[in-house]
Amino acid sequence: MNNKTQEGIYDVKELGAGKAIVLGLQHMFAMFGATVLVPLLTGLDVSTTLLFAGLGTLLFHVLTKMKVPAFLGSSFAFLGGYMAIAPMKDGASNVEMIPYACFGVACAGLVYLLLAGLIKLFSAKRVMRFFPPIVTGPIIIAIGLTLSKSAIDNCSTNWWIALAAIFAVIACNIWGKGMIKIVPILIGVVVSYVVGVCMGKVDFSAVATAPWIGLPIRKEMTVLALFGDNFDASMLITSVITIVPIALATIVEHIGDISAISSTTRRNYIKDPGLHRTLLGDGLATTLASLFGAPANTTYGENTGVLNLSKVYDPFVVRLAAIFAIVFSFCPKFSAVIQSMPAATVGGISLVLYGMISAVGVRNVVENQVDFTKSRNVIIAALILVLSIGINYSTAGAITFSIGSVTISFSGLAVGALTGIILNAVLPGKDYEFDEEEPSDTGVNFQVGDRQKEN
Repeated sequence: MNNKTQEGIYDVKELGAGKAIVLGLQHMFAMFGATVLVPLLTGLDVSTTLLFAGLGTLLFHVLTKMKVPAFLGSSFAFLGGYMAIAPMKDGASNVEMIPYACFGVACAGLVYLLLAGLIKLFSAKRVMRFFPPIVTGPIIIAIGLTLSKSAIDNCSTNWWIALAAIFAVIACNIWGKGMIKIVPILIGVVVSYVVGVCMGKVDFSAVATAPWIGLPIRKEMTVLALFGDNFDASMLITSVITIVPIALATIVEHIGDISAISSTTRRNYIKDPGLHRTLLGDGLATTLASLFGAPANTTYGENTGVLNLSKVYDPFVVRLAAIFAIVFSFCPKFSAVIQSMPAATVGGISLVLYGMISAVGVRNVVENQVDFTKSRNVIIAALILVLSIGINYSTAGAITFSIGSVTISFSGLAVGALTGIILNAVLPGKDYEFDEEEPSDTGVNFQVGDRQKEN
């Protein structure tokens, strides 16, 4: 490639259709492993996930004036919410409870819209002061730690297959170069999957019977499935209370990724098209996906790495990747191949992933130089962590109470997040200032791999 714009980056119009298609496939390849892992961990449908990753990305681009080269894939931050409301049963989807979890995630997407409106009215600097790293960092740490048991349980089905996934992910992260370093999850899955096949632990019967072409939406997993004879108002309210607070962590992840993309492309997207527009796009994409039974969407760090690798920052190539994802979603046989993956493969990948989630929470606190010599900060972090983790692993697993005939449950993460927000608001000594003029990478990125941002 030798055609560049005056800004020193490649222009897709100059590169031609052939190279643009290759670049689009590269972006799809980068997001693929992480995006399909979420439905495997939650019991959601792989085809639906790919469809709304593509549609969500296109919606995001429309709402951000076609300016931001971001891809929206499956969010890992909501895994705890899905597992609290609709835990899988012996590796199978909890079809009865998934619509309740999806409704909670859809409401979490609306939090983005609320925050986008507040930022439009009052500025990002004034609004983000209520969501500093001392609150979001410990919440992110708690998300990873509360998920740890499920990773170990899956690994225990076959530790050799799990270890193959773990070692492959570690090797790609530490010694990988170029695209190898950007797609460690995908490579870990492939390596472990092959080991599982060689050990005779993969059942291909579902692959053989699956059709080549089919609709990617399953009605029983959409929010529409709630409106029937077995509707449970208590569970619906519990789902909202449990899952909505997780949006605080994903909003910080969103800001971190938009900052990383801004740093890579040398354009301040927080100012233009504006943080309110990027939040609006991400939030609406999440709500739309959840209503139809797909995971929450989030901006992807892997695709930022591809931008840095290729030096092609034109959002058009990312939209091509979205179109490719939509096309793949209409192939049930392709989905069946993914879903035949051994539980130990999922366990090995998630063991690293959940640990990484907690680690980036720590990194968020460290990189933002949170002052732990202040008693207020120690108290806020301590209560978030102890309440989130302690309640989750208590006998009941939640704080439950009744209002009339309706029973409501607060998960540990919900209690911890609300406690942190309230304490941060009322205790003196707030010192966090959000800078929209020079966006900095917050270090919050739930993907396994480096952002590879360019200074």
